[in-house]
Amino acid sequence: MKNKIDFIKKEWAEGHAKTISFIITEDCQLRCKYCYVVGKNSFNKMKFNIAKKSIDYILGDRVIFNESAVIWDFIGGEPFLEIALIDQICDYIKVAMYELGHPWFENYRFNITTNGLLYNDMLVQKFIKKNSEHINISITIDGTKQKHNKQRIYSNGDGSYDNVLISIPLWLSEFPEANTKSTIAHNDLPFVKDSVLHLWNIGIKNVNINVVFENVWEEGDDVIFENQLKELADEIIERKLYNDFYCSFFQRGIGEPIDSSKIDNNWCGAGRMLAIDHMGNFFPCIRFADYSLSNKKSMNDPGASPEVS
Repeated sequence: MKNKIDFIKKEWAEGHAKTISFIITEDCQLRCKYCYVVGKNSFNKMKFNIAKKSIDYILGDRVIFNESAVIWDFIGGEPFLEIALIDQICDYIKVAMYELGHPWFENYRFNITTNGLLYNDMLVQKFIKKNSEHINISITIDGTKQKHNKQRIYSNGDGSYDNVLISIPLWLSEFPEANTKSTIAHNDLPFVKDSVLHLWNIGIKNVNINVVFENVWEEGDDVIFENQLKELADEIIERKLYNDFYCSFFQRGIGEPIDSSKIDNNWCGAGRMLAIDHMGNFFPCIRFADYSLSNKKSMNDPGASPEVS
């Protein structure tokens, strides 16, 4: 994996690639309290023929899909529950791009965000090694054990921290510049500072962290949050941690005016990305699919989706 770090830093990794997300499954081993996926189930799974027709449609239209690079993203639920299917889809993508002489064949990445519980699985590791120069994997760990186990729990209420932590050393050995995504909700606000420092301490240099956007907040949460950020900032400055570590809460561009002439000047990528559900419906983002809309009707454009039988 000697070329991995240089590969990840290519231009398309800075927001210029087309991101195509396959909603592989709606199943997961965990029942995270803040998860936007409602009605987790084991029957809404993507079939290979659905993925194949979607890929053929996308690769066959260079007018609409005209970006110079692509990120093929796999999401759930927990995507590694369907590792055999992901492997089959990725093999097809590589062959199809090659046979078409598609420019994406020279500039593509597979991206997977996982809860980490299956990371050491033999099939997962085989898949990683096979695609080592064109893959990025992010394991979600929320911070300290106390913070993580307040949210990221099994259906019986047990926390998952210890089981996830087992996967971290191998993950970091394969992806030394990897990042994690930590999510903050009302009841874990007091652990923000300690959680970011903890993630850095266990070797995760890049921490993307954000708040829950749903209505879970209470009076006074803003004050707790502000104090946590101040304390974290003081610690970073005092120990000069900014030389070696990254936290998205302190990204330099925060607070600057949005420049409408730049396509990557906003956090939201809706309109530049594409999500595909298990039925082959196309969405501008996974958050438009019904499984993330609290059972509201999904918002897709049937005319933009390939006909799938």
